[in-house]
Amino acid sequence: MTLTLVPTNHGQLCHGWAWTIEDEDLLAERVARIVLGQYRHVAKILSGAAVPGPAATAQQANAAIKQLTLTEGQDPWHRDGWLFQAISWIAAHEQPSASLTRIPHIRKADKGFDGMQLELNAAGTVVTAVIVFEDKATDNARDTIRDDVWPGIIALEKGERLNELTQEVSGMLDARAAADPEFDIDTAIANTLWHEVRRYRVSITIGDTHSTADTRANLFKGFDESAPGDVVRRRADTVYLPEMRSWMTSFAARVIAQIKIIANV
Repeated sequence: MTLTLVPTNHGQLCHGWAWTIEDEDLLAERVARIVLGQYRHVAKILSGAAVPGPAATAQQANAAIKQLTLTEGQDPWHRDGWLFQAISWIAAHEQPSASLTRIPHIRKADKGFDGMQLELNAAGTVVTAVIVFEDKATDNARDTIRDDVWPGIIALEKGERLNELTQEVSGMLDARAAADPEFDIDTAIANTLWHEVRRYRVSITIGDTHSTADTRANLFKGFDESAPGDVVRRRADTVYLPEMRSWMTSFAARVIAQIKIIANV
């Protein structure tokens, strides 16, 4: 197992999971396959399938390594943010809360939603939950939550970016239709009550300041005001990385080493 997820509960404020990285090399191998474009293999492994991993070409490896390599003077934020999104995608599969998960981003600094999951009704004809991911790799967790995450959620609550949200959901439902030719995407979209189905999954790196139950709750203060309603709408996940930037640098090197092993270069 790459990650252990322990449930957390902050009453009506939010619920969620605390992640612990159990095997950095195994996690690096799975992230390496994501950056190589082999996310489908990773999804199969996380679902319990025992299948051998596909090979990769030297060209694929070079492109993946370039994506994870910083040029002189380049800030690490985009690289670290992408690495964290990949880890978040893996965590979403290890503790799934939905029937469909969007494929992970492969580009750094992608301007779309960090991630997304969908829940469907028992018949598979209506979208009952659209879970929007907010993934943040940061040294300043509370400032990021207050100044970046909450305003974005409030905007979504007001109906902003609904066109983007609809397009993302439609694209994810295309995969459902490919597996079931009788699935009616247009009806599913038309029956979606957008104001009622929106949920949020905020995942963020934390250090010593927010490592206890009480300080963790303080980190997510205001979640219930930004996304009011039932607590099921508010999921808050954390991973304890007290030296986040240096850990990301080391982890990127592990991922690059795994890329070279997979591609035999």
